[in-house]
Amino acid sequence: MIQKTRAVVIAAFVAMLPFHVLAQDATEPEEDGPRQVLFLGNSYFYYNNSLHNHVRRMAVEGLGVPLGDLDYRSITISGGSLMHHPIGHYLTPGAIGYDTPFDVVILQGHSGAALSERRTGSFNETVAAASEQIRETGAKVALYMTHAYGEGHKDFAADNTEIIADLYGKAGESAGAVVIPVGLAFAEAQRRDPELVLHQTYDDSHPNVNGSYLAAATVYATLYGQSPEGLEYDYYGAVDPDMRVFLQEVAADTVEAFEAR
Repeated sequence: MIQKTRAVVIAAFVAMLPFHVLAQDATEPEEDGPRQVLFLGNSYFYYNNSLHNHVRRMAVEGLGVPLGDLDYRSITISGGSLMHHPIGHYLTPGAIGYDTPFDVVILQGHSGAALSERRTGSFNETVAAASEQIRETGAKVALYMTHAYGEGHKDFAADNTEIIADLYGKAGESAGAVVIPVGLAFAEAQRRDPELVLHQTYDDSHPNVNGSYLAAATVYATLYGQSPEGLEYDYYGAVDPDMRVFLQEVAADTVEAFEAR
């Protein structure tokens, strides 16, 4: 049974994280927030009709603007790491269909980026280089903190969320990037409802529909500085009404706690 109780436990968890994880500035909405956004990642973005579509639909409803006012693009590489993306090319005017710079570029690392020295080194180097390239265009940089593997995954460990948060916090502080705390939102949702399934059951890695919805709500809250609570968007009926409310609450609470130093 879903527990809807608004908890402060997440604040306690966030308080336990190293300071650099907390030292991230939230996006400061300009007018109604970013209108042109680029998502760069892998299948964690691509699953379930692509994360950027859900965030865009939430933003259209939340901001009360026409769909055409928000221009999102997502480029994903199956099983890919950030180092596989030619980010400089993407940012070149006209290269991927945009003549004007993006407002925000969201970078998502490999799901195992924090779990091996080799992947961690690659992630940090790529984020540092990409952040410079992105800022040169006038865009803001956001890091999408991935969720931890589910218990059935071979690389599952109880402290993976904290390890991932540590990696993204350090990288965000170093690069001057906003961190989107999706991994913390997953952990909080499962703390509130231990029976909740947010991963695909066949691999305990990729998000299921509810996982993608929670991720989208967390991205929306971070990018636009608005709570997703009360949004009616439910992926055209794919997300149960009670689940929608629950996931919106978790996303709102997680972002609020993460950004409250």
